[in-house]
Amino acid sequence: MEITEVRVKLVDNKDDRLKAFCSVTMDNEFVVRDIKIIEGTGGFFVAMPSRKMSDHCEKCGGKNHLRAKFCNNCAASLPENRARKNGKGRMKLHADIAHPINAACRRKIQEKVTVAFKQEAEKAKQPDYKPVEMDTPDDDIPEVIS
Repeated sequence: MEITEVRVKLVDNKDDRLKAFCSVTMDNEFVVRDIKIIEGTGGFFVAMPSRKMSDHCEKCGGKNHLRAKFCNNCAASLPENRARKNGKGRMKLHADIAHPINAACRRKIQEKVTVAFKQEAEKAKQPDYKPVEMDTPDDDIPEVIS
Protein backbone atom coordinates (compact mmCIF):
# COMPACT_ATOMS: atom_id res chain seq x y z
CA MET A 1 0.00 0.00 0.00
CA GLU A 2 1.27 3.43 -0.94
CA ILE A 3 -0.08 6.62 0.61
CA THR A 4 -0.53 8.80 -2.46
CA GLU A 5 -2.11 11.91 -0.93
CA VAL A 6 -2.68 13.50 2.46
CA ARG A 7 -4.99 16.52 2.80
CA VAL A 8 -4.85 18.44 6.08
CA LYS A 9 -7.46 20.89 7.37
CA LEU A 10 -6.14 22.81 10.38
CA VAL A 11 -8.43 23.50 13.34
CA ASP A 12 -8.47 27.09 14.65
CA ASN A 13 -9.03 26.44 18.37
CA LYS A 14 -5.60 27.09 19.91
CA ASP A 15 -6.51 25.70 23.37
CA ASP A 16 -7.73 22.32 22.19
CA ARG A 17 -5.58 19.21 21.73
CA LEU A 18 -7.26 18.54 18.37
CA LYS A 19 -5.04 20.26 15.79
CA ALA A 20 -6.38 19.11 12.42
CA PHE A 21 -8.50 16.71 10.41
CA CYS A 22 -7.10 14.93 7.40
CA SER A 23 -7.95 12.62 4.54
CA VAL A 24 -5.52 9.94 3.41
CA THR A 25 -5.64 8.49 -0.10
CA MET A 26 -4.05 5.09 -0.70
CA ASP A 27 -2.88 3.82 -4.08
CA ASN A 28 -4.86 6.66 -5.78
CA GLU A 29 -7.93 4.44 -5.22
CA PHE A 30 -9.13 4.50 -1.62
CA VAL A 31 -9.62 7.40 0.80
CA VAL A 32 -10.10 7.49 4.57
CA ARG A 33 -11.57 10.78 5.82
CA ASP A 34 -11.90 12.36 9.25
CA ILE A 35 -8.59 11.20 10.64
CA LYS A 36 -7.74 13.43 13.59
CA ILE A 37 -4.32 14.87 14.44
CA ILE A 38 -4.07 15.31 18.20
CA GLU A 39 -1.32 16.86 20.28
CA GLY A 40 -0.43 14.50 23.11
CA THR A 41 2.20 14.68 25.83
CA GLY A 42 4.68 12.84 23.58
CA GLY A 43 3.97 14.87 20.43
CA PHE A 44 1.42 14.57 17.67
CA PHE A 45 -0.49 11.37 17.04
CA VAL A 46 -3.17 10.17 14.65
CA ALA A 47 -6.64 9.08 15.77
CA MET A 48 -8.58 7.08 13.22
CA PRO A 49 -12.21 7.94 12.39
CA SER A 50 -14.65 6.45 14.86
CA ARG A 51 -18.30 6.37 15.82
CA LYS A 52 -20.02 6.43 19.18
CA MET A 53 -21.07 3.00 20.39
CA SER A 54 -24.76 2.61 21.17
CA ASP A 55 -27.30 0.14 22.45
CA HIS A 56 -31.08 -0.19 22.48
CA CYS A 57 -33.60 0.74 25.17
CA GLU A 58 -35.08 -2.33 26.88
CA LYS A 59 -38.49 -0.61 27.00
CA CYS A 60 -38.98 0.72 23.46
CA GLY A 61 -35.97 -0.49 21.45
CA GLY A 62 -34.78 3.07 20.71
CA LYS A 63 -31.09 3.56 19.94
CA ASN A 64 -28.98 5.50 22.50
CA HIS A 65 -25.28 6.25 22.96
CA LEU A 66 -23.74 4.40 25.91
CA ARG A 67 -23.36 7.46 28.15
CA ALA A 68 -27.05 8.41 27.82
CA LYS A 69 -28.97 8.33 31.10
CA PHE A 70 -32.40 8.44 29.46
CA CYS A 71 -33.76 6.97 26.22
CA ASN A 72 -33.90 9.45 23.31
CA ASN A 73 -37.15 7.86 22.17
CA CYS A 74 -39.30 7.17 25.27
CA ALA A 75 -37.34 9.00 28.03
CA ALA A 76 -37.09 5.82 30.14
CA SER A 77 -34.19 5.70 32.59
CA LEU A 78 -31.29 3.64 31.21
CA PRO A 79 -28.97 1.47 33.34
CA GLU A 80 -25.49 2.87 34.06
CA ASN A 81 -22.25 1.23 32.88
CA ARG A 82 -23.83 -0.45 29.84
CA ALA A 83 -20.56 -0.24 27.90
CA ARG A 84 -18.20 -3.18 27.68
CA LYS A 85 -14.75 -2.69 29.15
CA ASN A 86 -11.54 -2.83 27.13
CA GLY A 87 -8.38 -4.68 28.18
CA LYS A 88 -7.40 -1.78 30.48
CA GLY A 89 -10.73 -1.79 32.30
CA ARG A 90 -11.99 1.39 30.60
CA MET A 91 -15.46 1.63 29.07
CA LYS A 92 -15.38 1.17 25.29
CA LEU A 93 -17.43 4.16 24.07
CA HIS A 94 -16.15 4.47 20.47
CA ALA A 95 -15.38 2.01 17.68
CA ASP A 96 -13.01 2.68 14.79
CA ILE A 97 -14.62 2.95 11.37
CA ALA A 98 -11.29 2.31 9.65
CA HIS A 99 -7.93 1.46 11.15
CA PRO A 100 -4.57 -0.12 10.34
CA ILE A 101 -4.26 -3.85 11.01
CA ASN A 102 -0.67 -3.78 12.24
CA ALA A 103 1.88 -1.49 13.90
CA ALA A 104 3.94 -1.03 10.71
CA CYS A 105 0.93 0.29 8.80
CA ARG A 106 -0.02 2.58 11.71
CA ARG A 107 3.54 3.94 11.80
CA LYS A 108 3.50 4.58 8.03
CA ILE A 109 0.22 6.49 8.24
CA GLN A 110 1.29 8.41 11.34
CA GLU A 111 4.60 9.49 9.75
CA LYS A 112 3.01 10.67 6.48
CA VAL A 113 0.16 12.48 8.23
CA THR A 114 2.45 14.16 10.77
CA VAL A 115 4.79 15.42 8.03
CA ALA A 116 1.83 16.74 6.00
CA PHE A 117 0.40 18.42 9.12
CA LYS A 118 3.68 20.21 9.91
CA GLN A 119 3.98 21.37 6.27
CA GLU A 120 0.39 22.70 6.32
CA ALA A 121 1.03 24.46 9.65
CA GLU A 122 4.07 26.20 8.09
CA LYS A 123 2.03 27.23 5.02
CA ALA A 124 -0.66 28.64 7.35
CA LYS A 125 1.85 31.19 8.66
CA GLN A 126 2.02 32.85 5.22
CA PRO A 127 -0.20 35.93 4.67
CA ASP A 128 -1.69 34.52 1.43
CA TYR A 129 -2.56 31.11 2.97
CA LYS A 130 -5.69 29.41 1.69
CA PRO A 131 -6.92 26.33 3.61
CA VAL A 132 -7.01 22.99 1.79
CA GLU A 133 -10.36 21.88 0.35
CA MET A 134 -11.07 18.56 1.99
CA ASP A 135 -13.92 17.36 -0.22
CA THR A 136 -14.03 18.27 -3.86
CA PRO A 137 -17.38 17.74 -5.61
CA ASP A 138 -15.99 14.89 -7.75
CA ASP A 139 -15.03 12.90 -4.62
CA ASP A 140 -18.64 12.04 -3.91
CA ILE A 141 -19.69 10.88 -7.39
CA PRO A 142 -20.18 7.10 -7.21
CA GLU A 143 -18.31 5.14 -9.83
CA VAL A 144 -20.01 2.19 -11.45
CA ILE A 145 -18.17 -1.02 -10.62
CA SER A 146 -18.63 -3.84 -13.09
